[in-house]
Amino acid sequence: MTLSFTSHWRDELPGFYTALQPTPLKNARLIWHNAPLAETLGVDASLFQPEQGAGVWGGETLLPGMSPLAQVYSGHQFGVWAGQLGDGRGILLGEQQLPDGRCVDWHLKGAGLTPYSRMGDGRAVLRSTIRESLASEAMHGLGIPTTRALAIVTSDTPVRRETMEQGAMLMRIAESHVRFGHFEHFYYRREPEKVHQLADYVIRHHWTQLENDSDKYILWFRDVVTRTACLLARWQSVGFAHGVMNTDNMSILGLTLDYGPYGFLDDYQPGFICNHSDHQGRYSFDNQPAVGLWNLQRLAQSLSPFIDADALNDALDTYQLALFREYGLLMRSKLGFYSEQQGDNDLLNALFALMAREDSDFTRTFRMLSQTEQHSATSPLRDEFIDRGAFDRWFQDYRQRLQQEQIEDDERQRRMQVVNPAMVLRNWLAQRAIEQAERGDMQELARLHEALRNPFVDREDDYVSRPPDWGKRLEVSCSS
Repeated sequence: MTLSFTSHWRDELPGFYTALQPTPLKNARLIWHNAPLAETLGVDASLFQPEQGAGVWGGETLLPGMSPLAQVYSGHQFGVWAGQLGDGRGILLGEQQLPDGRCVDWHLKGAGLTPYSRMGDGRAVLRSTIRESLASEAMHGLGIPTTRALAIVTSDTPVRRETMEQGAMLMRIAESHVRFGHFEHFYYRREPEKVHQLADYVIRHHWTQLENDSDKYILWFRDVVTRTACLLARWQSVGFAHGVMNTDNMSILGLTLDYGPYGFLDDYQPGFICNHSDHQGRYSFDNQPAVGLWNLQRLAQSLSPFIDADALNDALDTYQLALFREYGLLMRSKLGFYSEQQGDNDLLNALFALMAREDSDFTRTFRMLSQTEQHSATSPLRDEFIDRGAFDRWFQDYRQRLQQEQIEDDERQRRMQVVNPAMVLRNWLAQRAIEQAERGDMQELARLHEALRNPFVDREDDYVSRPPDWGKRLEVSCSS
């Protein structure tokens, strides 16, 4: 299949970007590519074997139809208006036109200085590109909306972060990179006509079913609210902490965007802060749903010049209901409940209280719970708890609840095992792959990527183990 690229953003939104070329790295070479995604996109294998250098993956060449540009946006960072931001190290190379009519962005991260780099160097490092590639593919494997990683390039270009590191690039794929911050940018510049123009653009390309509806703007915003609520519920259900939920990192499509200091829970600590730079804990695990609503309120303010304020507030009022509905459905499935009963929340909260008291491993707890037999008073999960009496009391109530479901053990266990992953991308697993890659060994990177494609399959390796002590002490900051 011949790859076909369009340039809707460039052609339809003048003034929303700066056209420029990527800046290649020194001695760039491709170290990993996502073969299943490449096949889905129709990317020929020969493109991953460039005759010289890193080709399009390192910004050295462009494919026919590509028209590279850096997007401008603004945002609130850690709750404070930060002003103009924009693609400081990323360049949108082009929008691939797929045979089914959809378009996807090819976005090259670490592609060099842009007018929006501010005090940055426009680069990414091998560590951060590996972390993003692993996280995005891990989330995809878990069924959570996300950007995708297509390829990683490393180089001999030195880039200074906390220490000197290898410069790298990541080719990121997404249906759209439009952020809440795109709308905020023009609202705060007092250019409401451009906010309106951008709303028309996203509806035209991503909500085509609404384009001719007289209420299209509020219907669109209500859907953004629902998508965001469902995304946050899904994060919470697998113990994922994003770490830097600034409005410029919030996708208008409800995708998980911009992986930096993320972390999946090891020990269940509801106040878990994965970002070493988040000194006040604004983006702690348990605070994420509230931040999602706060960010939507900032988006609503940006849309207020052409959408009625009461209608916007009514839409915002649906956030909590959508969040609770999605989260309730997900957590009941994780517990093996397929009907809704009054005491379900109490059972879940009691389990969480036990887990928090004993620092139980989030992923292992729910996976082992999937082995429960409703007529057996014993559980393999029991040995994970020190206070066996407290677990036994909870487990007795849990078994009684299971017996109210009209489903056999083997079928319920099967259903639970397809929603309770055996493995997630723990930070120590990512760190191990990074350290080996920095020494030139890419085998662990490839092996880990392969495992993350099938997170619901039982394994006997350390991918499903509790982290070692050093793995619990990793510090991850915004530079990650």
